[in-house]
Amino acid sequence: MFDSSFFDTVYDRKNTGAIKYGVHSVGRASPVIPMWIADMDFKSPPAVTDALINAAQHGIYGYGDTDEEYDELIINWYEHRIGFRIEKEQILKVPGVIFGVAAAIRAMSEPDDSVLICQPVYYPFAEIIPGNHRKTVVSELILKDGRYEIDFDDFENKIRQNNVKVFLLCSPHNPVGRVWSKEELTQIAEICRRYDVYIISDEIHSDFIYPGYKHTPIASLSDEVADRTVTCLSPTKTFNLAGLQAANIIVPNKTLRKRIRKECVATGYSHLNIMAVAATKAAYRDGEEWLDGLLQYLQQNIALIKSAFPEHAPVSALNMEGTYLAWLDCRKLNLPFSELDDLFLNKAGVRLHNGNTFGAGGQGFMRMNIACPSSVLEEAVERIKSAVYSLRSVKI
Repeated sequence: MFDSSFFDTVYDRKNTGAIKYGVHSVGRASPVIPMWIADMDFKSPPAVTDALINAAQHGIYGYGDTDEEYDELIINWYEHRIGFRIEKEQILKVPGVIFGVAAAIRAMSEPDDSVLICQPVYYPFAEIIPGNHRKTVVSELILKDGRYEIDFDDFENKIRQNNVKVFLLCSPHNPVGRVWSKEELTQIAEICRRYDVYIISDEIHSDFIYPGYKHTPIASLSDEVADRTVTCLSPTKTFNLAGLQAANIIVPNKTLRKRIRKECVATGYSHLNIMAVAATKAAYRDGEEWLDGLLQYLQQNIALIKSAFPEHAPVSALNMEGTYLAWLDCRKLNLPFSELDDLFLNKAGVRLHNGNTFGAGGQGFMRMNIACPSSVLEEAVERIKSAVYSLRSVKI
C-alpha cells in the first residue's frame, strides 16, 4: 500500500506545459492555487514512469499499436475492480473519451437529430453536440435534500417531445459527484428502450467510488441494454495520464461498432501513440496498489472539505459519492457567476470551475478539484473561508 507520504509531496508544475498552471490560473491574488481542471497534482504510479523511460530510451518512436496484452489488461482490470466483463472484440481504441463520444454520436444519429443530456454536467457534452450538427436537449437534474436526482418524468417527456436519438450519460456524474444506483440506471435503460434511444455512457471516473457506493456500468444491466450502449473508459483520470491521450470505448453491438470505427477513420485517426500504450499497460498491470492508496488519501481530503464547508455554512460541500471533484453550493452568497469568479480567483486566490460552465442548474455552484496534497487543500480552504467571511453580507 502506498502511504500518505507519497501523495503529500508538493510538486512544482509551472513551466511544464500544464494547462492547470497556465494563464487560466492568473489572478490578482498571487500565487493562485489552481483547483479547476480535472487533473491531479500527484505523480502517476512509479511503474508508469518506468515504462515511459524504457520506451523513451529505446530511441525509435515510429508507428505503434496495441497488442494482446493491452486488451487483456483492460479486460482483467474492469472485471476485477468493477465486475464488468468486456470481450476483446468490443474494444475500440481512441485518443480520448470526448473523441469517442463524438464518433459515437455521429454513428448513432443523423444531422439535426436530438441528443439528450442531464445538466449540470461535464461541459464538453454541450459543446460537442452542436459541434457535430445535432440538437441539444436538456433535462435538468433535481437537487433534493443535498443530493441530485434525475427527474424521470421530465427525462421521458424530453425524449418523447424531441424525438431524441441518443442519451449522453455521465456515470459517475461530473460535476455533482453522484454514483447512480442500479435502480436509477435500470429506469434510464427502460425509458431508452421504450423510445429506441441509444446510450453513450461516459464512465471515465468509475475507479473513484467511495465506501457505501457501487458503480454499475449501465451496459452490464442486460444484453439488451448493452446492445444499445457505448461505454467510454480511460486510464487517464485514474492514473493521471490525460496528457498522453488514451481511451477505450466498449461497443458490444457489432454493426454499431463498425459504424463508429468508420467515423474514427474518417477523422484521420488510426492508432494510439506508443507512449500512451506503454503507460496504459503499466498502469493496469502494476497500478492497483497505488490506486488503493490514492482512494484512501482522497477520503481524507473529502473529510477535510466536509468539515470546512458544512451544510449550514455560506459555502457548503455536497456529499461526494464518486470522482475527486467537490461541488460547492455557494447560493447563500447570492452572487452572480462573474462575482463568484472574482471572489474565488481574485480575493481568495483559488481558481475553481464556475458551476455556470456546466449548464442549467449550475448557477451559484463552484467545482473544486481536491486531488492534491492535503497541505495545499488546507491552504485553499483557509483562503476561501477568509474571502467569504470578509463579505459584508455574510455573518460569521
